[in-house]
Amino acid sequence: MSAPSQIPNPAHTLAESMLSRRFGKETVNYFSSSPINRLSFLRNDHPFLSSALKHPSTQFLLLNNLAPLTRSPAEVYYAKYDEVRSLIPNDTFDQSEEELIKGFDSRKTHANLIFLGLDESRKEGSMTHKIYTGIPFFAIDVTPKGSAAQQTACKDIISAMEEKGLSFFQTRVISTFTPDEAAIYAQARALMDWNTRNTFCGTCGHRTLSVNAGTKRACPPTDEARTAEGLPQDRPECNTRTTLSNLSFPRTDPTIIVAVVSADGKRILLGRGKRFPPKWYSTLAGFIEPAESIEDAVRREVWEEAGVTLSRVLIHSSQPWPYPANLMIGAIAQCSDAAHEKINLEHDPELEDARWFEIEEVEEALRIGTSDLSSGAGPEYKGGLRLPPETAIANQLIRAAVNADYFQSERSKM
Repeated sequence: MSAPSQIPNPAHTLAESMLSRRFGKETVNYFSSSPINRLSFLRNDHPFLSSALKHPSTQFLLLNNLAPLTRSPAEVYYAKYDEVRSLIPNDTFDQSEEELIKGFDSRKTHANLIFLGLDESRKEGSMTHKIYTGIPFFAIDVTPKGSAAQQTACKDIISAMEEKGLSFFQTRVISTFTPDEAAIYAQARALMDWNTRNTFCGTCGHRTLSVNAGTKRACPPTDEARTAEGLPQDRPECNTRTTLSNLSFPRTDPTIIVAVVSADGKRILLGRGKRFPPKWYSTLAGFIEPAESIEDAVRREVWEEAGVTLSRVLIHSSQPWPYPANLMIGAIAQCSDAAHEKINLEHDPELEDARWFEIEEVEEALRIGTSDLSSGAGPEYKGGLRLPPETAIANQLIRAAVNADYFQSERSKM
């Protein structure tokens, strides 16, 4: 089978090392291996951010209700500062974070702005800061919300973009961007979604303030808006402010996803969710629970969903999944003997069906029968099994289970 075309191919996968010679090339999944150096240690360097914001090469990814601005479903449109300056004043980074927190006024709203990093692969016309050279990338939320002035600015920007023939790409899961743009979008979407969900403190319920270039939120101890209401400027005590950081941080929810192979290595276990299109099956998946290892989570989820008991579990690769903030940890696992392969869907009724598929049927589906959930297998599809597309880690895991040397060598002995 040919290599998937939408999968990133970063330089590190081509480099030879003792580990690559022993275990093979690293598997890289869609939404990962961004070309951007995040430079997280510069997120509170406001002079740097101020320069990056207004640099001629800087690119802005616009999100409207988390939908990215595009020229077409396959091409992101990156705006310039002049196109969004009505939402991002020149003095955005003139004050330090300490000064912003001290002068916090919850009556004033601002569009969420996130510094994504520098694309150091692009040097021409780029920005240089100390030893770092590249094109700065930001994400900006243009969803009409907040103050009247903010809503007007957002609507004006949206109208101006639409007049250029651009549109905000609305789809359940994006799979049409190039690997580089998909990774940039994933970072922007995940952080924007987290900021949107955390405009209020989870402890005291008061408004929070975006800091650290959009990657942290603070619960300020004072609010100038309170004086206008005849209240003390100091907010009530909040446990968030008594911790070491006085900040909340973006969350990532780890999940497992696994291709399960039979004891003889000749079959693969796949399941159907209740909302899957006809003939569409995938690998089993679920959330990792607190104080649970990845391997234990794999065994628990497969037993709960399909009743199958696993022995060895191998961690294969991972995939960021920004819907909203998952990290898919991919594994390949195997049953030790036929007695543990019996399917039982009565534990957790999450799946509509689970089956063991012969390797030959899976290989055929990988050739002709892959699609995302939105397209699925329509009545015109005459094949049998339908599988997830190459942009999903499930596809990569299934390919690995079919092609892995350790399974092929054992199958040849039987």
